Amino acid sequence: MIRRLAVALLLVAAPALAETQALEELKLVSEHPIDGIAAGNLSGLAWCGEALWAVSDREDDRLYRLAGGDAVWQAEAEHFVAPPAPSNSLPWGLRMRTWATGLVRGGYLDFEGLSCDAIGNRYLVSEARAAVLQIPPAGAPQWLALPAGMVRQARASSMLWHFNSLFEGVAIDPAGERLWLAAERQRRGLLALHKQGSSWRCTTGCVLMSEGGRAPSPPQLGGEAQPRDFSAVVLHKEKLFTLERQAHRICRRKLSDGAVERCWSFASEALTDARRYPSPYGLAEALWIDEQGAWVGIDNGQHSRADGEQRPVVWRFAAPKGGWGRR
Repeated sequence: MIRRLAVALLLVAAPALAETQALEELKLVSEHPIDGIAAGNLSGLAWCGEALWAVSDREDDRLYRLAGGDAVWQAEAEHFVAPPAPSNSLPWGLRMRTWATGLVRGGYLDFEGLSCDAIGNRYLVSEARAAVLQIPPAGAPQWLALPAGMVRQARASSMLWHFNSLFEGVAIDPAGERLWLAAERQRRGLLALHKQGSSWRCTTGCVLMSEGGRAPSPPQLGGEAQPRDFSAVVLHKEKLFTLERQAHRICRRKLSDGAVERCWSFASEALTDARRYPSPYGLAEALWIDEQGAWVGIDNGQHSRADGEQRPVVWRFAAPKGGWGRR
């Protein structure tokens, strides 16, 4: 009896122990302040074609192509006109609060993630409308025909219940036939969809995973437990990579169920004295993964960090030793 109880306690404690284990730290290669994003608030990154692109959650009508040299980059705007957004199953109270926030700060659609397929279509996830906008290389943008029951399934798994805690990331496969959405926090989770003709379906249910609870912040932020969150999701080499803002880490996850396989921390580089922001929370909002490393974008909300930098910043981290696929 005592032995069984001890085993049970170990199983319960295992996730908490895993949260506090030291992770391999990613090495910062370069950092790039961004000029030209007038509203700030860099909320998504994706490598499309020959360039890195960005989106701001304060602007509903443009993407940014990032260009520059070794230090400061320039954001070159590409404008678009989004058609009226589709209706969704979010409660009236959440919709109205989001609308009022957009009225005050800008960004009614609140674009929070960006991804690209192999032929150059860009995909933006709207947190305010729980919808995905496709912007083709040529032609008019259009909203994807997502399943009518997707939001209901997510809410049945206790996601999408809180204001400003809705869809925060989007990932598309190169063929443009598989789509993943990341719910931010309280609870966080991943949803998976497949294209069928001109619409999208959930083959065995939309929800890939749903997870609540809290995890300790890095020691530099006091180690206080914060709600687990996702602020971006990327598909690379048939694995999902999630940006976990509060924990200052990137995690590799299984396509089948979203289970975590391995995580890497970027806290040591992000939380140096010079790079610290006044916020007690993580500000990493955007992620792109490639074979050589990771691009991480900071949504500083126009707040200055300790060294005086007030512009949005993109960091380039080297891939871990042995690569992203290492066991």
